[in-house]
Amino acid sequence: MNHLWLLALTAFIACSVEAAEATTIVLAVGTAYNWRSALLGALAAVVILIVLVGAGGAVLITIIPIRIIRIVVGAFLIYFGYGWLRKSVLRFAGRMAIYDEGAKYEKKVAALRDARETHGGLAVAFNGVFLEGLEVAIIVITVGSSSTAALGAAFGAALAACIFMTVIAVLVRKPFSRVPENTLKFVVGTMLVSFGLFWFGGGIGVEWWHDEVSLLILIAAMFALAFAVIATLRRPINAVK
Repeated sequence: MNHLWLLALTAFIACSVEAAEATTIVLAVGTAYNWRSALLGALAAVVILIVLVGAGGAVLITIIPIRIIRIVVGAFLIYFGYGWLRKSVLRFAGRMAIYDEGAKYEKKVAALRDARETHGGLAVAFNGVFLEGLEVAIIVITVGSSSTAALGAAFGAALAACIFMTVIAVLVRKPFSRVPENTLKFVVGTMLVSFGLFWFGGGIGVEWWHDEVSLLILIAAMFALAFAVIATLRRPINAVK
């Protein structure tokens, strides 16, 4: 499948965003409590998530008919990708505040220090990493549900993203305040919607022109549409007639 590299790239970027958020939580727990609790909680969550990805992917690929998978997964990717794309478009257009990872980190540390007496650091790290990682698991399973090769590519990309973000966190021990999260979500949202349209169309019987070529055209069209919406939203309301 020639579009496996596109699939892997989409999974890598999407999982990098979620891994950055999960790592911020671990850093906050390590700062407010202790690093042993933070790392143990994160490790436990990661192990459970790996099992979920393996089991969920196997069920989709081996039990459910591929046509049904494409319809359901396509619809989900459109919905999931649209959520990211909508917010990133509004932020680029100045209609919504840009996400501040540094501010979130400081707020999280302060809240954890205030709650030290009632909550365990291990539990907080586990819950934070599990919830953020659950989105990673969903991305991997849905993006990689078309075939065993696709699942392997998505899983490998997700693993690479998590390792990459973890290494950076270990080296700098700071939240990812300089990561252009809105840009990443804009790219991923656009590509997820494109993949969703491609798979949903295939599931309902659409004969895509030259298969992968049509996917590339869909992606280009979605980017063009997103940029057009941003340009339109940036225009002063009184200038729109």
